[in-house]
Amino acid sequence: MPTPDQFYTDAQRTLQKEGKHEKLAEVVVHAIVRDELEEIHTDYINSRDYFFLSTVNAQGEPTVSYKGGDVGFVKVMSPTRLLFPNYDGNGMWLSMGNIDEAAKIGMLFMDMVTPWRIRVQGTAKLSRDPELLAQFPGSNLVVDVHVDVVFQNCARYIHKHTRVENSPYVPDAEGKQPFPAWKRIEPLQPFLHPDDQGRADAEGGTISEEEYLEKVTQGTS
Repeated sequence: MPTPDQFYTDAQRTLQKEGKHEKLAEVVVHAIVRDELEEIHTDYINSRDYFFLSTVNAQGEPTVSYKGGDVGFVKVMSPTRLLFPNYDGNGMWLSMGNIDEAAKIGMLFMDMVTPWRIRVQGTAKLSRDPELLAQFPGSNLVVDVHVDVVFQNCARYIHKHTRVENSPYVPDAEGKQPFPAWKRIEPLQPFLHPDDQGRADAEGGTISEEEYLEKVTQGTS
């Protein structure tokens, strides 16, 4: 279990002192912050089908990404190790590039129905191991995470939502998924991945940017 001095930075300590939260901040660390996953964390992560991933590049510039899949797509391998897949995206490779460059990540697991949340801070690396990739059909990389700290958060500011349906784009057991509408945008055709060249014609034809935006606003993209 990390101590308050190990967990907090000098800047955070300064603000705690300014806000008269020094004692509370110390108690909170002892109460909820752990350096490995406990049963309550493992059970919760195993029940999630999405999380928010934060990464930084070597210059410290951040990005945050939504990651979704089937329930349990983040696999708990041990109290200090997690695995999760990277699926087909828009070709920018922001999060994966940041992980390859800087390694430090944050994972925010949310439940907006209950609501509840758990945060994991870890050190990650990319894996192309065929055996690991086989555990996540449709993945192009696997992220191997060493858990540095994990803690649950107060949920009072989480807006309660009702679950509607799963995303149809989560790869199935064979790794197959529907062709996304944005890959049908006509001006993008020459720049798509070689595997996607020509597929728009078989998936209903190309569409304009305006038609794509209409699908986005209607929730059919």
